[in-house]
Amino acid sequence: MKLLMGESLKPIGEMTVLITGASRGIGAAIAERFASVGMSVVLHYMSSHEAANEVARRCMSYGSKVLTVSADLKDKEQILRMQEKLANHGMEPDILVNNAGISHYGLLSDVTEDEWDTVMSVNLKGTFLCTQAFMGRMISQRFGRIINVSSIWGLSGASCEVVYSASKGGINAFTKALAKELAPSGVTVNAVAPGAVDTSMLGHLEADEIRMLEEEIPLGRLAQPDEISSLVYFLALPESGYITGQVISPNGGWVT
Repeated sequence: MKLLMGESLKPIGEMTVLITGASRGIGAAIAERFASVGMSVVLHYMSSHEAANEVARRCMSYGSKVLTVSADLKDKEQILRMQEKLANHGMEPDILVNNAGISHYGLLSDVTEDEWDTVMSVNLKGTFLCTQAFMGRMISQRFGRIINVSSIWGLSGASCEVVYSASKGGINAFTKALAKELAPSGVTVNAVAPGAVDTSMLGHLEADEIRMLEEEIPLGRLAQPDEISSLVYFLALPESGYITGQVISPNGGWVT
């Protein structure tokens, strides 16, 4: 049978996925979704060792092979060491989910240069460095999936979240450009840009602020992490090979 461009010889259950920022929230939900089909899962975390181990235990309960790895995504040398560790364990990813990110809330007039650099380094530079480190194998095998977790604010912008919005807008542009670059190699690149999700990233909001936020959303509620992980999983499927360069925003009708 003739393979289509970007079609894998391996079923998805025999692939390996690397999820950055997988110790909690959306990243943890994504890891469990892939583990549930028996895929080998690499859980990246920065410093939340125990939280990452707990996610690993949940993933292993599905019978999945799991590896945890710590790295500062602002540091290229640490990413290269992570790459070497995965290769040594035979767990080089067929699918890369660039999920790790940090938020920043405050007026732009109050943002320091260090704060700007930190948000951009984790959210945007980290996505660049991880993608650069792991896309080579995908190109050589002529199959791969790169899925970047962005944000609704990368599409519409948010007052008092200018730095965060700018970093996620950069990820959206990165996604669209790289998709064109890697398409001839059978590697798809897409972004998922969630709206408000019920995770610790909204921990700075009071209960009444959450209620006001929910009232702005046509569906009247926050998204659950599992709803985002299902979309990420769909984009990773071999049969999703004709979807590339897209920024898809599950946001409950908040921004259309």
